Amino acid sequence: MEHMNAIPVFVAVVEEGSFAAAARKIGVTKSAVSKRISQLEADLGVQLLHRSTRKLSLSEAGEQYFIHAVQSLAAAQNAEDAVAQLQGAPQGRLRINTPMSFGRLHIAPLIPEFLATYPGVGVDMVMDDRVVDMVQGGFDLAIRVRSLEDSALIARKLAPCHNVLCAAPSYLDKHGSPMHPDDLLGHNCLQYAYASTIHNWRFETQDSSEFINLEVTGNYQVNNSEALYTALVAGVGIARLPTFIASADIAAGRLVPLLSEYKLPSQTIYAVFPERRHLPAKVRVFIDFLTEKIGGDHPYWEGAIIG
Repeated sequence: MEHMNAIPVFVAVVEEGSFAAAARKIGVTKSAVSKRISQLEADLGVQLLHRSTRKLSLSEAGEQYFIHAVQSLAAAQNAEDAVAQLQGAPQGRLRINTPMSFGRLHIAPLIPEFLATYPGVGVDMVMDDRVVDMVQGGFDLAIRVRSLEDSALIARKLAPCHNVLCAAPSYLDKHGSPMHPDDLLGHNCLQYAYASTIHNWRFETQDSSEFINLEVTGNYQVNNSEALYTALVAGVGIARLPTFIASADIAAGRLVPLLSEYKLPSQTIYAVFPERRHLPAKVRVFIDFLTEKIGGDHPYWEGAIIG
């Protein structure tokens, strides 16, 4: 059954939408992909793909073949996972997706210790603030700092993600400190472009007796939290930052927390992974490692503020 080797190639072509994109995903040439698909169609005696200069589309036979091909790949993955569980020490390539700032500040510093602890595991980490499709990206694990929309993923909580409103002393010396959320309407409010509510800032009193929603404005918007942090420390304006970025600077006096009698919306930091019958040991030990190092419900970075 020589054509069985073509199944991953065929699935990649359908999921990526072109021979070129599939070739990039699986690391071969476009001509090799085209040749493998043509040979598969010849072996099966049917046309699986309709080809045009603009796009590829599945034939009726191709639609049926794709359904079973995906199931075959999933079964093969489950078989590999089951065997890996019997091999003792975790091993294999662990492909991780993580947000840029959290990954650089809190995941990357842990990788050397993890690799030393589990020498049979290699790590391929991609840092990106966009939410990527884990299956299409070939990721074993992703770190998500947000609410979860994809019910096909399994999530394990790593830590809470609290946010703080803050500014540099230099900005406050020039413009004064807001005493009430309404005062922010007269301030330069810097924006994180990937926030679910970019210009709408929500505040809640500590006893939850009052909720305030404001449409704020500012002269700087950026899609990276650390770039926002750089402008903040330089005294450009006021911004919301997660404590995993701001805590050290607050403790050192480089940033000043504002309106502390009000709560900002918080999120949760999750480790997420595709649903599998057998969780690979390399994924399990990495999640356990992160949970131990980060500190669970009391993450170490918040100790810089509290302690």
